[in-house]
Amino acid sequence: MRIEVLGPLRVVAGDRCVGVGGARARALLIRLALEAGRVVAARTLVESVWPEDIPDHPDAALHSLVARLRRALPESTMLRAETAGYRLNVPAEAVDAVRFERLAEAGRRDLEAGRYGAAQELLTGALGLWRGDPLADVVHLPFAAAVAVRLDELRLAATEDRIEAVLSGSFPQRSALSVELNQLIAANPLRERLRSLLIRALVASGRQAEALSAYEDYRTVLATQLGTDPGPELRELHLRMLRGDTEWSHVRGNLRKPLTNVVGREADRRQVGRHFLDNRLVTLVGPGGVGKTRLATATGARLDIPVWLVELGPVARPDDVPRAVLAALGLRDAADAISRLVETLANRETAVILDGCEHVVEAAAQLTAELLGRCPRLRVLATSREPLGITGEVLFAVAPLEAGPATQLFTERARAVRPDFVPNDDVDRICRRLDCMPLAIELAAVRLRSMSIETLTAGLDDRFRLLTGGSRTAPPRHRTLRAVVEWSWDLLTDTERAAADQAAVFPGSFSGEAAEYVGLTADALHALVDKSLLEYAGGRYRMLDTIREFGVEQLATTGRMAAAHAAHAAYFLELAERAELHLRGSGQLSWLTRLDAERDNFNAALACAADEEDSDTAIRLGAALGQFWAVHGDHAEATGKLHTVLSMSGPAPAEARLRAIAAYLLNATFAGSLGAAAATVERPDPTHDPTAAFICALLALATGNTDDGLAALEPHLPHPDPWMRGMLWFTRSLLHGAAGRTDSSRLDITAAIEGFRGCGERWALSLSLMSLAAASTAGGDTAEALITLDEAALLSRELGTHDGQQAWLAMVRIDAGDIDNARKQLSEVLTGGTAGHEITLARISLADLARHDGDLAKAKRHLGYAADAADPPERALYAAGAGYLAAATGDFIAAARYLREARDIAVGLPDMPMSAHVAVGMADLAHRRGEPDRASEILGVAHALRGGPNSGHPDVARLADALSGFRDEYERGCGLDPASALAEIRAY
Repeated sequence: MRIEVLGPLRVVAGDRCVGVGGARARALLIRLALEAGRVVAARTLVESVWPEDIPDHPDAALHSLVARLRRALPESTMLRAETAGYRLNVPAEAVDAVRFERLAEAGRRDLEAGRYGAAQELLTGALGLWRGDPLADVVHLPFAAAVAVRLDELRLAATEDRIEAVLSGSFPQRSALSVELNQLIAANPLRERLRSLLIRALVASGRQAEALSAYEDYRTVLATQLGTDPGPELRELHLRMLRGDTEWSHVRGNLRKPLTNVVGREADRRQVGRHFLDNRLVTLVGPGGVGKTRLATATGARLDIPVWLVELGPVARPDDVPRAVLAALGLRDAADAISRLVETLANRETAVILDGCEHVVEAAAQLTAELLGRCPRLRVLATSREPLGITGEVLFAVAPLEAGPATQLFTERARAVRPDFVPNDDVDRICRRLDCMPLAIELAAVRLRSMSIETLTAGLDDRFRLLTGGSRTAPPRHRTLRAVVEWSWDLLTDTERAAADQAAVFPGSFSGEAAEYVGLTADALHALVDKSLLEYAGGRYRMLDTIREFGVEQLATTGRMAAAHAAHAAYFLELAERAELHLRGSGQLSWLTRLDAERDNFNAALACAADEEDSDTAIRLGAALGQFWAVHGDHAEATGKLHTVLSMSGPAPAEARLRAIAAYLLNATFAGSLGAAAATVERPDPTHDPTAAFICALLALATGNTDDGLAALEPHLPHPDPWMRGMLWFTRSLLHGAAGRTDSSRLDITAAIEGFRGCGERWALSLSLMSLAAASTAGGDTAEALITLDEAALLSRELGTHDGQQAWLAMVRIDAGDIDNARKQLSEVLTGGTAGHEITLARISLADLARHDGDLAKAKRHLGYAADAADPPERALYAAGAGYLAAATGDFIAAARYLREARDIAVGLPDMPMSAHVAVGMADLAHRRGEPDRASEILGVAHALRGGPNSGHPDVARLADALSGFRDEYERGCGLDPASALAEIRAY
């Protein structure tokens, strides 16, 4: 049985309607139906049915009305008398209002998850339950009025959600949405979401002028009636329209608009899109050159969620797959790349396209399984010549084009090189003989620039025997595409063929200068671009991966592989060594941009040198790239690569080996692994070489032998080169800071800043300013610290390495007691689309602020987002925050466990301010345990560790006030030297 109240009351049993006579009987049934399956008190029913004229004997009147209603219902047992009242004994889903709400909610969930087809179906079904005004029979009664208003609002919201799903899913119905939306707006002129949907619908239909007019109409209505402006999202949409961005979708990602049209793939795109909305992993499989990448990016371009394209072609080693994803997402490297990806993707609706998995299929499969398992809102669209082989994977076989689209593709590409081309029957024959493979068609079409269609057709006679099935002796992935590429190679002159082979040595894009160095002339490059064997964009050349694979095989077959790799490595070694000096001066920004474009080439050259045991090239290249990696934040990756090259026992210049060791220890310091790295390095003689002195200082920092490090640096501090002088003073400040000598550390940093300003270098200057700000904060000079940090953050933004800076700046504001501005800045980090590292830091700080406010539940939620923090500094901050929170909730055992974890990480970094932060947590725990004397002493230990009181921090200020009666204990802790202070917290 169904009870329908979304319109005039209707009771349906099977295929017939049951009449319920009498207004009061209908009112009673509707009141019970609104709480179907639950008991409604008798008094409530009386007041609902007789709101203004309650009978003299209400119980008797209600009993009589119930009896009459029972006689009207198909089964008298449907209306049961209970001790406290009456119950309509039907499932809640039997009532259309309940069913509507549940369907609408399910549709909204699908909409938010990006399942637009499912959302549209559910929401359309929900709205189809409506037959008129809700509770039409009883809307005049008080109990029904509010319910009717709520249902009307839900109906409008569901209508908006349905329209949103149609727009987001690019369904055909969107072209007719504007009429419906105008009708809805007429009834709800101030509802902003309707206005936004109308504008998006108009833009999607190509009616840009009408969309702009619709915005102006709404702005006028708001200004006239409310004296206000449209909301920020609608204003942003308006700005995009004014800029000519007719794509209403405002999602982020890195997909680029292709220069040529996708031909013949619309049906495939829709089908893949449906698969992708209903499944979290879809893999496009098929032979090389069939168009997997174009289909994947065309599908991604239609999604209303951020889409990131990860090109795995340049990845040389399976272990580098996670780092390739990090790089594509614009994230800095991490010691645990997978954890960093999880931090970023776990709670964001995101799609990742893994393009070209076949050469690293196991690594791609393992990473995909890990990410999908830990990131419930992530979707992965992969392209590969073989399945990933993961449970839940949906395969879509990308087939060659149909005959019609294949002919269209050939014609379009032919007209690009010969505008007067007129297709004839030969085009269809060529496409069919090429199996309608898109890459083969495109390679053939470009030949029309220099030959007739008849000559091209005749040239196929003996060239594409393998395309009809392929040789069984050839590798499977080459059975079709090999023939296409071989034929294209055969059409080149001997000079062009040799040039194409040589160009294949570049794993990614390359410059004209690099090409000339390895023997490629300008004429050869021009010829290869003309023949579509090379792409040219942004001043750089790139060979398609499939063609490059063939070229690499030709190099191996002709015995020229070693020479090609040697020339490649020689150029990029020379470039890196030439750049090293510029990275230390005012040309740093332009050279960073230049080197960044060569990352794939540097990685390939380094890997090849290591594989060939060419220690000279490997160590020199690692030494030259060390600072480049450090500036870009690639600390963990750089540490690993430099460890590999330094493990090579072959010959290399002693000076280069020293520079490589220095780069190794520097990157390890920032990666939080200085202790482990130092254990693999022998101490050099620092007497005559500032680089050796720098190494000795970092080794001393790792072992705590401060005096040895200071002695090594001392003779070299007046070095004439301002950058080297700055680095030596900066390193000296680290040693003094580790020894708790804050005043000396500040003087050292000031000298370092002078050196870096003198040479115009930005990265080390930013680091020094950050260190100076930290020292100022510890000493209580927070105003100066904030000014210094602002300059550091500006420099970091110029370098493109500002990941974490805003969160660190907010943390300094917390130290200064500037809570309101800190909270605002941290909130901006969360909403600003920043990297996962900075968001993790922001979450930890927001958890601290929530704890200070007494909102422990909110603090726990914020910390939950940071629970997978992997980098040592982040993990120490997380564990400390968890310890503070556990202590605040009274879970002292968990608090001690977390604080010990944070302590163990902090003392191993080494990081005295971090150790001091942990010590404050230990003091807080002791205070809550009722040990005020011990708490005051540990608070003094924190002072000793950081070299200052840090009195502006809320936790420090709170404890200092609560423990003011234990000044002697505090002074005892303050008086400890750093080693003794560390021993105190180690013993906790």
